[in-house]
Amino acid sequence: MSHGTEPQAVQARYARRDGAQDALRYQLMASPSALQAQQERLRALVTLWNAHGWSSLADLAITEVGCGTGGNLQDLLRLGASPARLQGLELIAERDVQARDALPAAVRIVEGDATLAPVADGSQQAVLAFTLFSSLLDPAFRRHMAETLWRWAAPGGGVLVYDFVVDNPNNPDVRGIPLAELRQLFPQAQVQSRRITLAPPLARRLPAACLAPASALLYPLRTHRLTWLSKPH
Repeated sequence: MSHGTEPQAVQARYARRDGAQDALRYQLMASPSALQAQQERLRALVTLWNAHGWSSLADLAITEVGCGTGGNLQDLLRLGASPARLQGLELIAERDVQARDALPAAVRIVEGDATLAPVADGSQQAVLAFTLFSSLLDPAFRRHMAETLWRWAAPGGGVLVYDFVVDNPNNPDVRGIPLAELRQLFPQAQVQSRRITLAPPLARRLPAACLAPASALLYPLRTHRLTWLSKPH
């Protein structure tokens, strides 16, 4: 599959999904497991970036690739990022519109193939890719995407990846991205990684009060990694 056809294939795969079910499954008020996963992910993000030496996001240029409806960008705003220095890239037109509606006007949202986006090399302190690589089934395009994101990252910055580490047997449209593959995709990166997120099918069955203890105790059943791939100065 060529670089030119994989974005269309991703659009087709997303078109097959049940959008209403997805919205309910990840709606924070309606889903205790989604809320637990978001809070755990934010704590891990802050821990990784604090360890990197960042105590404020206010002056950092940050781009999210595959920003969806803008939820992660909203989280970054709550953590102190400047709207004028935030950017979201989104392939799916409907999600692009939802992100624009949800975010301040100063946050730039760009629709289309992210690898063609007008982002200058070395201009971003952080590039986010949350459940992005698991949606790219063509290995050549996955490498092309990784190379693009790495070019955008400034020295001293990096790429933040949150993704599955195992395949989902019930969803052939995604594939797990283990840490070893991330190291291959970003061979020059300094890697810090945390295993997080209790397996969603299990988490959805647990009472809200049990989610945090279960995530702590059932470490082998965490299905995702948050990985900070930093670019040396």
